[in-house]
Amino acid sequence: MKSPYISELLPGQPVQGVFLVQAKDVRQKKTGESYLSLTLSDRTGDLDAKMWDNAQEVMDTFDKDAFIRVKGALQVFQNRPQLTIHKLQPIAENEVDIADFLPASKRDRDEMFAELRRWIASMTDPHLKALLEHIFANETIAVAFRTAPAAKSVHHGFIGGLLEHVLSLCNLAKFTAAHYADIDFDLLLAGVILHDIGKITEMHYARSLGYTTAGQLLGHISIGARMVEDAIREVPGFPPATRDLLLHMVLSHHGSLEFGSPKVPVFLEAMLLHQLDTMDAKMECMRASIEKDRQIDGVWTGYIQPLERAVLKKKRYLEAAKATAETPATSLPAAASSNTKPAPQLTQKPVTTKPASTSPFASKLQGALQHEQ
Repeated sequence: MKSPYISELLPGQPVQGVFLVQAKDVRQKKTGESYLSLTLSDRTGDLDAKMWDNAQEVMDTFDKDAFIRVKGALQVFQNRPQLTIHKLQPIAENEVDIADFLPASKRDRDEMFAELRRWIASMTDPHLKALLEHIFANETIAVAFRTAPAAKSVHHGFIGGLLEHVLSLCNLAKFTAAHYADIDFDLLLAGVILHDIGKITEMHYARSLGYTTAGQLLGHISIGARMVEDAIREVPGFPPATRDLLLHMVLSHHGSLEFGSPKVPVFLEAMLLHQLDTMDAKMECMRASIEKDRQIDGVWTGYIQPLERAVLKKKRYLEAAKATAETPATSLPAAASSNTKPAPQLTQKPVTTKPASTSPFASKLQGALQHEQ
């Protein structure tokens, strides 16, 4: 097993370990000398790293997605950990276990896929049920569907993330379909299961998470619509009207033209799919942002671009509030004391200045879902 993981590193301590190069940039100091700016990663997170000295000797020996062994020291820069690399050596892939470097769902993927099959088995519409059984009888699709991430980083950005996201939506769909009248649950469920199927082709995830050439050219919405339409042609007697409704749900699930959908939702199940998809993505984005945040101090994360805000670390906030409330107010005059506990003095405030966007949709979650940079 790999050691140490990024989540185990502490500021002020020496670091010696193997990491995956998620990003590599050669920059120049004011003196004109080159240095390396890297983003290193493993399954527990990522880490900013700099090699200030002797970078010229190693910068051409590795590239992005390489594995490197480093020696250095972890420091704090602008309230975030930063690794200063003293020595660096590329290593071969056969010397590592790739599972140590790709984040993965905490749930067992075989168990999740069995749950997906139970959802399909519960359907009563014979045509939709036959379509889904036909699609997932293809072993290539089945393996890819239980392996693929749902996104590169915005939400469910880990191995098995697509399947975990879909199962979350299945449960939300069951609850909301019972709440709203006139919902065709089988149609909604089929849309939930198939809306992101194009991501098994859009993304690559053998070593790091990213986009394939087809994904860059076409995007998962158009890829998914084509996959569904091709599969429908192989299901005898599939109703043309149901085909058009299902394809519309795939094409419209981002909700608006601005965020990559060629059509906007125009019937109940399509609108509900879009809203559930957005809600689940936002909730996971917020949860993961808190879990992965590398801020050393304070109760706020850094600025989260897709959510356009900093996020409160509620657990840390409540712990700080409790600790402050339990501290005796010894500096107050005796006459001013009372049974009222003072409010916690948490001075850090959330970031309010919005960084410049790097793409037209970079500051919107729905746009990030369509194509992350």
